Amino acid sequence: MPDALFEHPVLARLYDPLDADRSDLDVYVDLVAELGARRVLDVGCGTGSLAVLLAARGVDVVGVDPAAASLEVARGKPGAERVRWLHGEATSLPPLSVDCALMTGNVAQVFLTGEEWAATLVGVHGALRPGGWFVFESRIPEREGWREWNPEQSRVVVDVPGFGRVASWSQVTAVDGPLVTFRSHTELLDRDEALPVSTSTLRFWTRQELETSLAAAGFTVAEVRDAPDRPGREMVVLARRG
Repeated sequence: MPDALFEHPVLARLYDPLDADRSDLDVYVDLVAELGARRVLDVGCGTGSLAVLLAARGVDVVGVDPAAASLEVARGKPGAERVRWLHGEATSLPPLSVDCALMTGNVAQVFLTGEEWAATLVGVHGALRPGGWFVFESRIPEREGWREWNPEQSRVVVDVPGFGRVASWSQVTAVDGPLVTFRSHTELLDRDEALPVSTSTLRFWTRQELETSLAAAGFTVAEVRDAPDRPGREMVVLARRG
């Protein structure tokens, strides 16, 4: 089941205003152009920010996400009519033959077991045309970025039209090997309305784990880049379907 942060109707509407700087998506817009991809699958598209950016540039985009509330936000964005939106996961896609499949944000890390990740790779592989590209990002475990997920370093307050001042922050609750569990808090400072605390767990995959799993699923890793907007913190994997 999707986390409340993405599935709760109010939290989904607040997701974009609380993370308004999406310059990180420019990397993927440029990558799609670099790879010459004209048909793109956005896996875990969320509120659709990347999908509508690509569609505005003439790319044929399919966005898939398991969170209905996030998709409802996505469908309401300018240019959303150019995107084909699917409610579901990569493991249950209709027949597609795209040039490139993307996973941005923390999508590649929501799969907590090797079995879940392997099943997702099978779905992505099947959605790509032969020779198509799978591009995704994953946080570098050695960087231990979760140490910054605390109220002191993560708290922001944003004035959101229709909601007033909204505060949000994260708090790690457990680190169990590669699995990091944290809570996302959202508070409406000007309204007497309590919002649910969203609990999430991410898996911090090593580069070797990712490369081994991709090879087993029929991909060839062409390159692993340093994320230009988060150098030393995240890797961007470019793999090609055989």
